[in-house]
Amino acid sequence: MVIAKNLTLEELQDGLEDIKQSPKSEGTVHMIVRRPDTGEREVIDEGQLDLVEGLVGDNWGTRGSSRSADGSAHPDMQLTLMNTRVIDLIAQDEERWQLAGDQFFVDLDLSEENLPPGTRIAFGTAVIEATDQPHTACKKFVARFGVDALKFLNTAEGKALQLRGINCKVVEPGVIRAGDVARKL
Repeated sequence: MVIAKNLTLEELQDGLEDIKQSPKSEGTVHMIVRRPDTGEREVIDEGQLDLVEGLVGDNWGTRGSSRSADGSAHPDMQLTLMNTRVIDLIAQDEERWQLAGDQFFVDLDLSEENLPPGTRIAFGTAVIEATDQPHTACKKFVARFGVDALKFLNTAEGKALQLRGINCKVVEPGVIRAGDVARKL
């Protein structure tokens, strides 16, 4: 794994214009990461999306959530998407993208204006839906990418652009492959 220096808030903000140029309607799925167990990452070329399991083989269903009343997996947090331009800037190397903990890295404008909750996205042969559950950075994200990365994501503009990414759920099962188009419906 490549070790990169964490960028300063100013260096991160210098990359904002490129991020804002992300496609609005159609983008590319660049990477799929399955998390079979806590702390484990598996970059895969193809994933099966299931209504109940989310990304088949991922630990979302067994990990649980503090946002559910009973601590079980939150149904509106099955999948996480992060913009490739954001993670490339923060991580400084594609080999480090998986450290963010997200399952899908897509070159698509994930801003709330472009993809408000309820927006559906054709994702390979599946369809997913953006949910209203905010996607926030955890302690592990900060440890891997630095406090300035957290500050960058949490600026007013960073939140509006949903730079940390979005939570989604599967509404039509199917197969997704790296290189597939992610199309806003």
